[in-house]
Amino acid sequence: MGKLLALAIVGVLGALIGERLVAFRYRLCASREYKPKRLPNCHLIKGIETGSEDIDILPNGLAFISSGLKYPGLKSLAPDRRGEILLMDLKEDNPRPVELRISRGFDLASFNPHGISLYIGDDDTVYLYVVNHPHQKSTVELFKFVEDDNSLVHLKTIKHELLPSVNDIVALGPDSFYATNDHYFTELILVYLETFLGLTWTNVVYYSPKEVKEVASGFYSANGINISPDGKYVYVADVFGLSIHIFEKHENLSLTPLKVLPVDTVVDNISVDPNTGDLWLGCHPDAMKLISFDPENLPGSEVLRIQDILSEKPIVTQVYVDDGSIIQGSSVANVYDNQLLIGTVFHRAVRCEL
Repeated sequence: MGKLLALAIVGVLGALIGERLVAFRYRLCASREYKPKRLPNCHLIKGIETGSEDIDILPNGLAFISSGLKYPGLKSLAPDRRGEILLMDLKEDNPRPVELRISRGFDLASFNPHGISLYIGDDDTVYLYVVNHPHQKSTVELFKFVEDDNSLVHLKTIKHELLPSVNDIVALGPDSFYATNDHYFTELILVYLETFLGLTWTNVVYYSPKEVKEVASGFYSANGINISPDGKYVYVADVFGLSIHIFEKHENLSLTPLKVLPVDTVVDNISVDPNTGDLWLGCHPDAMKLISFDPENLPGSEVLRIQDILSEKPIVTQVYVDDGSIIQGSSVANVYDNQLLIGTVFHRAVRCEL
């Protein structure tokens, strides 16, 4: 009887692990088949070799790019090189990125930038929020951009117990933002276990000096976040939920869920066209290849465009797909006029004419 019970328990555990493994591979889009779909006028951006994880663009065409991310479990082509913020002027005929100089007193040696977000103040001051992982911790750095000499003045470092594993951020003001936590645990082995088990424990947090609170929860892994041009709606990418969550934003900064849009791919950062309200998504068509990097089986890249996301039938268009031969691990897509910038977690970046 005891042996039968033991065998039954082993069988149940085996079935459970098997089901979790199937679900895990599904959430990573493992073995998903996809064919390259490229735009006719695309060029690699010279000067970006070690990542362009997030991109945000000012109305005047200045594009800010976070580069050099080192993140547990993900490939880095320059593990000993510090991160940097790059600047490109998209109004130039042949724009080239330059590194922004950061004011003295900031710990450049441990700079490890992730998601970024721009905010223009009432006096036209440009603020740049940067998610930073110094020594694999999570902070949010607030900078002021000085265009005269292409520099960043560091204003403050933000830490909070409700911001343990920040991935992305969207600025709401010169001292407030929404941020996504992409994991509940911070220890790497527990992060893997959390992902494997499919726990929906990650969230969105509102931060200001006067109030910090959770405003949304229940994500497999909350990743990219952005806001509609009119400021009424917030979009959150659930990277392992293969979906975009749409929320209504209220005057007290709370969020009410409206709907979830499945996109059937591992979506990373979200950019919003300020003129049309369209969403542009950097995606991983097979995230398993990104995690288990193999130079003989490179991770691909994918860009989606979502039009009329608030309607009953949003239009989801696959704009760009690469098999890794040009760019690997696309994490962001952003547009300015007729230009599309595609950035990656650890690889190069592409500029296309639309």
